Amino acid sequence: MSALLAQVVILLFFGVLYLPIVFFAIQRREESQGIATWLVVLYALLAMAINIAEAVWQDRGDAFLFQELQTYISFTLIVLLMITIQVFNKQNMWWAWIAYWAVWALGLALILTNALNLPEILWTNGEVILYRARLGPALIILGWLILSIAMILNLSNIQRQTKQPLLRSRLGYWWFPIIFTLLNDILLFSGVLIIGQPIRLFIAVGMAYVVGTHYVPDIKNITRRTLIYITSTIVIVGFYITGFLLIQALFGANTNFNPLAAGAIVALFIALIFAPLTDLVSRAITKWMKGDQYDASLTIHQYSESISNILDMDRLASIAIGIMLEAMQIERGFLFLVDAERQADGRKTYKFRSARSPEERQIIAVELEEDGAIAAYFLRDQKPLLQYDLDLLPAFRSASPLERNWFSDLHCEVYIPIFAKKQWIGLLAFGSKLSGNRYTREDLSVLSAHANQTAVALENARLVDNLMRLNQELRQARRTLEKNNQELQRIDQAKSDFISIASHELRTPLTVIKGYTEMLMDDPKLDENLKIMMKGIHDGTMRLHEVMDSMFDIAQIDARALKPHLQPVGLAQLIQQVGSEHIKIIQQRGQLLNIHIPAIPMVKADPRLLEKLFHHLIRNAIKFTPDNGWIKITGKHIPAIINLPNGGVEIIVSDTGVGVDPNLREVIFSKFYQPGELGKHSTSKSRFKGGGAGLGLALSKGIVEAHGGRIWVESPGYDEVNFPGSQFHVILPLTSPAEGEIQRVGEPVNVEFGAATTV
Repeated sequence: MSALLAQVVILLFFGVLYLPIVFFAIQRREESQGIATWLVVLYALLAMAINIAEAVWQDRGDAFLFQELQTYISFTLIVLLMITIQVFNKQNMWWAWIAYWAVWALGLALILTNALNLPEILWTNGEVILYRARLGPALIILGWLILSIAMILNLSNIQRQTKQPLLRSRLGYWWFPIIFTLLNDILLFSGVLIIGQPIRLFIAVGMAYVVGTHYVPDIKNITRRTLIYITSTIVIVGFYITGFLLIQALFGANTNFNPLAAGAIVALFIALIFAPLTDLVSRAITKWMKGDQYDASLTIHQYSESISNILDMDRLASIAIGIMLEAMQIERGFLFLVDAERQADGRKTYKFRSARSPEERQIIAVELEEDGAIAAYFLRDQKPLLQYDLDLLPAFRSASPLERNWFSDLHCEVYIPIFAKKQWIGLLAFGSKLSGNRYTREDLSVLSAHANQTAVALENARLVDNLMRLNQELRQARRTLEKNNQELQRIDQAKSDFISIASHELRTPLTVIKGYTEMLMDDPKLDENLKIMMKGIHDGTMRLHEVMDSMFDIAQIDARALKPHLQPVGLAQLIQQVGSEHIKIIQQRGQLLNIHIPAIPMVKADPRLLEKLFHHLIRNAIKFTPDNGWIKITGKHIPAIINLPNGGVEIIVSDTGVGVDPNLREVIFSKFYQPGELGKHSTSKSRFKGGGAGLGLALSKGIVEAHGGRIWVESPGYDEVNFPGSQFHVILPLTSPAEGEIQRVGEPVNVEFGAATTV
């Protein structure tokens, strides 16, 4: 009875031990391995259930029945192990093994229920008897054997095809559950029944550890260190024994020989050679196991010296990557520049562009969203990112397929961000090691140190690169501008040619039309209605004649053929005369024209051209001043200054009109310029904002400059509501009087034309 109780306690004890495994698996579950986690839980619960069931029914069943039941459970558990491995590696054929288990379970059910009416003895040769009762376990063992071979081949194939060393190392841990499964079941099938099946407990622990642990220790590194320790111990012990025996053989016959002193001498010798000896053993085993060997401090020092003074981006990338590839024996590497850009919708993105040599393959640029999983990791943690983490960690499942595919297409294993002044400016990407080993924490620390060393050099190279790109863009813009200027000059010349031809060719027919219409209008026998029609034709002809005169003058200005016929001109009287010609228009608009010019020196100028000048300025002021507004013309004498060695005269035409846009103060003096939309202009001379040929101000500028003067406009801005007004300034230079000649001064003028209702 005490033995039975002990078995029950053992079974319950091992059954309860599965609970921590279940809790561990659930707590450490990952979204990417969620199904695998629940398969591990199912495995542990099933193993726990069979232990508890055996404990409960221990006093009611026989050992043979439970051994047979354990055989059937072993088949189910190995199927669960196979499916877990398949799901963990994201293989889509895992369902086939469920079907495999179902077929075998159906066959077992048919045998156990004898649905096929098989005889009790299936076969015998007189010595060996095959009972129907043994057919079920035999079928299960056969299925187990097929499944075991398939599982070993499958895991070997997966591990061989996996390129990521970290994942390959993690897959290596699956061999522990497989080996323990084979060991446990072979003992079970051999008739060795261990109470509580404790080996299954280790199988469940191994499965839970592999599924629930993202970073597993490197088996190869553990093996290497173990071999170094064991080999170093054996070598040291061998040295001690050999040295002691050698001393004993040489001096043992001496009566003064002291074994303790001999041992001390050997120990002292071993202590002297211990460090170089263990280092030699370590190097030998590391080389034999294809381990990584490099001096981190020397590599960093060499790297810092090599890139410190490089300003060319492509050369920096070539040298920086080359040093790391050679020092750490890495397959490939890239240097990317990271440019932060703010989109129109306010989103911030980080654009990668490759810094590469001309002979390297072109890498398509990618943009990472600031709030994306990958960019957020780099900005937040500023630590290296492994492709292994990018593929498996749940945190990166939200990354867009475009971003994930871009990183995957690089075929790299680790990405190290480069920050300068808390700004993300670059990224180092490195592929697998030539040795096939995984990147250790020491490797990542060395790569991060290199990234920090690269930051300053990269920032300097980026500044130079940006400057060179800006210079190239400026050169391109200048070439484009020169081309556009040549095109504009060609167009402007074409306009000038057209103006010249049109003004010459149209003046003669217009003169003929004008003459005949005037003759018909003077004919007393002509019907009054026809006279009215002739009057309209005459007015239109005069308007065309005026435009042609302006075009002719513009053509002369463009050809630099406008030669003023200089003579003394009193500006006040000339402006008064021009103003009086606009009395009718001013009165129609209810405007007020005030001319207040004091006695100022007379200028030597062409009176005909000055009349056109002030005609256009007054006409322009009338058109762009609203009804009931006012126009004021003032003048003053300017004493001699640098640009006016003999002094000058300034005339200011002010108005209360719509004003001039500050950005258009030069444009309005160009030929054919029209404010606003061209199609909405009236051709009336007096209507508010009425249009015209767009030659008045251009002709005014040409006339002023032909006299050696200057014209410009001042205005707070363009406003059709508040009417800030504008001021057109005209400066005409004075000439030095001839010997014995006195500077003549014109008469002052102070007159008003029109009658505005508000001033």
